[in-house]
Amino acid sequence: MTASISFTALPGIGEIRAGDDLAGIACAALARIPVQPRERDVLIVAQKVVSKSEGRLVQLADVSPSPRALELAAVTGKDPRVVELVLAESREVLRAKTNVLIVRHRCGFVMANAGIDRSNVEGADVALLLPLDADASAAALRDALRQRLGCDLGVIVSDSFGRAWRHGVVNVALGCAGLPALIDRRGEADRHGRILEVTQVAYADAIAAGAALAMGEGAEGTPMVLARGLSWSAPDNDGQALIRPLEEDMFQ
Repeated sequence: MTASISFTALPGIGEIRAGDDLAGIACAALARIPVQPRERDVLIVAQKVVSKSEGRLVQLADVSPSPRALELAAVTGKDPRVVELVLAESREVLRAKTNVLIVRHRCGFVMANAGIDRSNVEGADVALLLPLDADASAAALRDALRQRLGCDLGVIVSDSFGRAWRHGVVNVALGCAGLPALIDRRGEADRHGRILEVTQVAYADAIAAGAALAMGEGAEGTPMVLARGLSWSAPDNDGQALIRPLEEDMFQ
């Protein structure tokens, strides 16, 4: 049973650029805080810095909108070049209306604008795409941190999602390594002996949401957070475990 959980934002990260060594930057930032990393700590890293380090920036001047992008841009009021990038990153368009473009991302996420963002990105005419594979990004960062720190940390790549039935955004896990993204508690008994039939805990999402309180959503400049005090016994699985299969999609 977890008694308390702490989230510590890592200072001094600075602007991340393509090719930057995120593991080295994280280790330098960890050295600046009084809490030193240990087994079962989890490092939560904002998707934006992962994408920047992986060179996922696109110059909009280089994008030529297709007829479909122009059509959707007229419906949504969005930049046709951004819409073209959204289409290239998506499997299907689920909803398009004024100021709204909801898609199924190529990695399975149902999200606005395929996660493409222009905030906190240097340059007036630049867009930032999601990592090619957020689980692979988390695993690679975890391996690099293990080599440098000598201990196993969990790693979560997080991003902010809107919710269909509620205002506001909440951070979720796009990818993770070294911890269970999803914990299946079906078959366990509750305090009264009733068997849990549907309870699956989005564990990595819950950690990402807590870390967002320390990370911030604007100009804070703290895209890495160390979580301590977590406890789990379930086997590891990655962020893809959180994505509901199409045959279970209740809104199709």
